[in-house]
Amino acid sequence: MNQSRPPELKRRRLFAGIGTAGAVAATAAVLPLVRPVDPAAAEPKPAPEKGGGYQLTEHVLRYYQTAKV
Repeated sequence: MNQSRPPELKRRRLFAGIGTAGAVAATAAVLPLVRPVDPAAAEPKPAPEKGGGYQLTEHVLRYYQTAKV
């Protein structure tokens, strides 16, 4: 009697291997893009003394004109 595995198990192994190979390929493609974080860039900039966050500029005024209902 031949004790070979049923075809379902072979097919499952094939698909599992393909999935694993795809995950390894995706990781290998993304890994060179990862760069170490510069600690100096992570520090927040100090806030201006007199506010300075919102400024009414030309493009803001243009937006207000186009957004009128």
